[in-house]
Amino acid sequence: MNIILYPNAKINIGLRILRKREDGYHDIETLFLPLFTHNDILEIVESDRLDMCRYGISYSLPGDDIEGELCVKAYRLLEKMYGIPPVEFHLFKGIPVGAGLGGGSADAAFALKGLNSLFSLGMTEQQLAECAAKIGSDCPFFIYNKPMLGRGRGEILSSVESRPIELLMAEDTSYYIKVVTPDIHISTAMAYAGVVPSEHGSSLEELVSLPVNQWKDHIFNDFEESIFKQYPLLQIEKEKLYEQGALYASMSGSGASLFGIFATDGAEILQRSL
Repeated sequence: MNIILYPNAKINIGLRILRKREDGYHDIETLFLPLFTHNDILEIVESDRLDMCRYGISYSLPGDDIEGELCVKAYRLLEKMYGIPPVEFHLFKGIPVGAGLGGGSADAAFALKGLNSLFSLGMTEQQLAECAAKIGSDCPFFIYNKPMLGRGRGEILSSVESRPIELLMAEDTSYYIKVVTPDIHISTAMAYAGVVPSEHGSSLEELVSLPVNQWKDHIFNDFEESIFKQYPLLQIEKEKLYEQGALYASMSGSGASLFGIFATDGAEILQRSL
């Protein structure tokens, strides 16, 4: 038996670094938005041994050990919990790696969902999200895969009620998103090392209810200040998005991808990348 899934990317609308925690992580506040124009392809096949084959965009693993793969870590969690048999993962990478689009986290979350379905484990979304949180901070979001506010390390999720977000996610919408991914790899650890927690006023939940054309002056990604100093090209690319007419532009996550939200005259699918 096998199952084929299509892990999608995400972008962050705003990313606030609130404080550094005693465990070394940072408390953040962000809004995760699924981005369905950028996908990987993940096939899970029952097998007599655990294996993983990779295609598409190349990336390296320490020692080329598949145990470092997030999909394999997802498998190991469920193997320990349920004693599931071995599988082969076939992963085609289409989402840029190390770009702030959450591709690796999506792969892990979809692996959990796929294994749950393939072996009829009967896990609930909450149970899957709890497992996903053990793999990575962004992983639980991809279990739900809908606009959600992320707090804590990003793993504490809540639904958001916002008319602008509803319009952005609608099939017939007056907006579209353009994504730009410069050939720059930024590690999450490096990004956090350079950031300084800052005070914030209104909550992000309140701010995303403002019209999109007001977000530019109110919603920010706290990583940008330090990362733009190290990689000026990213600031130039963000400015280009505004020059092209973006209502709002930002870096996604810890970068290096940037996105712009544009208005369009016709009813078009939001998540299309130009």
